[in-house]
This record gives sequence, C-alpha cells and structure tokens, in this order.
Amino acid sequence: MADGMRTGTSVRENALIWFGAGVSLAEILTGTYYAGMGMGRGFAAILLGHLIGGALMLLAGMIGGRERKSAMETVALSFGKKGAAFFAFLNVLQLVGWTAIMIYDGALAAGGILPVGRWFWALVIGALIVVWIMIGLTNLGKLSTFSMAALLILSIILCFVIFRSGSGADLRLEGAMSFGAAVELAVAMPLSWLPLISDYTREAAEPERATLASVLTYSAVSVFMYMIGMGAASLAGESDISVIMVRAGLGVLGLVIVVLSTVTTTFLDAYSAGVSLMSITRAVSEKTAAVAVAVTGTVCAVLFPMDDITDFLYLIGSVFAPMIAVQIADYFFLKKEAVRDSLSVRSMLLWAAGFVIYRIVMRYETPVGTTLPCMAVVVVLSVLTGAFQKTKE
Repeated sequence: MADGMRTGTSVRENALIWFGAGVSLAEILTGTYYAGMGMGRGFAAILLGHLIGGALMLLAGMIGGRERKSAMETVALSFGKKGAAFFAFLNVLQLVGWTAIMIYDGALAAGGILPVGRWFWALVIGALIVVWIMIGLTNLGKLSTFSMAALLILSIILCFVIFRSGSGADLRLEGAMSFGAAVELAVAMPLSWLPLISDYTREAAEPERATLASVLTYSAVSVFMYMIGMGAASLAGESDISVIMVRAGLGVLGLVIVVLSTVTTTFLDAYSAGVSLMSITRAVSEKTAAVAVAVTGTVCAVLFPMDDITDFLYLIGSVFAPMIAVQIADYFFLKKEAVRDSLSVRSMLLWAAGFVIYRIVMRYETPVGTTLPCMAVVVVLSVLTGAFQKTKE
C-alpha cells in the first residue's frame, strides 16, 4: 500500500466472500445425488472433482488478479473484444439462471420450514439480495463477518443433526452415478465460478494470496456442503433439507441458514452479472444491472419450477471449460500478448472444438470426468497452434 491507505480488499475479505459462495443450498442439493454411491466412493468423487475445479478457479483468478481485470476483461486478452462480449453475454445468461435457481431453492426450503408460499419467500430473498447489492462489495465489512460466522456455526449444527440422525449405514442404491459422472458433477460447481472469480481478485490488495485464500476457502466449504447433502440423503434417508431441519427442531435457526446462505451466494451471481454486462455496454451501472438480474431471477423463481440442475451444470462446463483452457494456454504456457484484433478466430475455433469435445466425452465413462480430458486436449491444441503462429510471425 503506497501511502498507508487501503488500496483493495484484504485476503480475509476475499476468503469471507468465497465462504459465503460455498455455503449454498445448491451445493447441498447436488450432494444428495451422491447418496447411491456409498459414503466412501461418494466422498472420493467429491474431493477429486473439487481438486480439479479448484485448480482451474485458481488459475482463472490469478490471471484477473495479476492483470487487475474483471473476468470478462481477461477473456478479451485471448479472444479479443468481440469474443469477450460473446462470453460476457453467455455469462450473464448463466448468472440470471443461477440467480433464479438459487432463489427458487431457497424459497422451497424456507417454505418447508415456515409454509407461507414459495412466492413469499422468493420475494423476501430477492429483496435481501438487492439490499446486499446496494450496500456493495467493499462496504459489507462487519456484516459479512457476522453473516459468515453465523453460517459456519449453523452449518456445523446442521451437519451434526444429519449425521447423528443417520443409522450409519453406507447405502448403495440402484441407478447410482458412475464415478466419472460423480467427479464431473463435483467439478461443475467450482467451474461455474470461473467466469466470476476475477471480478473479486482484481480488487484485492494482494491478488495472488487473495486468490489462493478464496479458492481454498470455497473448495473446503463446498466439499463440506456436498457431504451434508450426501449424508442427508444416504444416512438420514431424506434429501429435503427443510424436512431434516423441522425434524431436528431447528425452526428459526433453519430459516436463518436457508435465507442467509441463499442471499450470500446469490449476491455474487447478481453482482458479477452486472460486471459482465458492463463489459458489453456502459449504458447501465454495475449496481443497476445487478439489481435488474436479482429482480429477473426473483420473478423466474416465482413463475417457473427448477428442480433438476444437472443438465444446467453440464452446459456451463461445456461452455466455460474450453474458454478457460485457451486462456490458461495463452497466459501461462505461451505467455502471449493481448489479442489486438477485435476477434481472435484461432481462439474461437479452439473454443468451438473444445465445446464439441466436451459434449462427445460426456457420453463416455472416464475416471476423472469430462472437464479434465477436454481441457487437456484444448490446452495442447492451443499451445501447438500458438507456437506455429509464432514461427510464422
């Protein structure tokens, strides 16, 4: 810090932001899909998936932190401004979808504890997200600290209730996911944050330390949330978290977990949608765009059912895994300068190839899921084509 004044968010603040992202009903609900695998194999798949996804988050965050650019601005380094606008548009769509899904899940769970209608809880959660947005990322301060401390305590209580209520049986059900599919489902959640993490690491006073703290915090908490979901479904015999909370007599505490975790996670989605939209047009401010996304997500959560998000997660993977693979190859291996043209045809073709490869590999079983093989191919192709391009120049 040049003159003793604060110049960015601290390592601790970044860790708190990503703690809030990890404490999520979506992660718990996704964890319930692992119940049929048995606790041992399920945990192994969850852990391996988060190691893969976390490594990608780390690299993506490092690019934004070092360059002091938002996620979509870093995309322009490899794809050009028009390419970045294309991915920014897809990212905004993804984030509107996530906002709606998170509010929907939160409203369902809250309604299971205090049944006053899904629409009511969707409006309450949506309104709180707007309040979080208006306070702003750098002004949350003590509110974030209090919220994260409360969520940590309540999550531990919830975990204790679930595992205490279980019979301890390691259930294996027919139709359980294959190990590779389970790994990919664990990769998909951190992968969905790839187009967002640089929106926060760019603001950090110590970007590399802040990125590492963010990824380690998010990964640890996300694994914990997946385990709560898996434990709820396989040990407690119940995938509806609100039912478990009611049975355990958590009542008001259960409502706090549901509402607060939904707000702290969904705030990041709405905020980053505003940042991404700013890379497309300057007609609206980040906050205005973020509020618009929160309102749109709330309306969708009231009107539409969104009970199964697995296809949504895999679609996110097929779009953004090849994108970050090209960026990783350009930035860390080729050390290329930023693209000067408005659109890099080479990068877009590599991305398109990666998208197709991902969708094809999805049909087959691999022990490490789909993302890692797909990205390995794209990175190799990127390095080869980049090296060839350099020799021509």
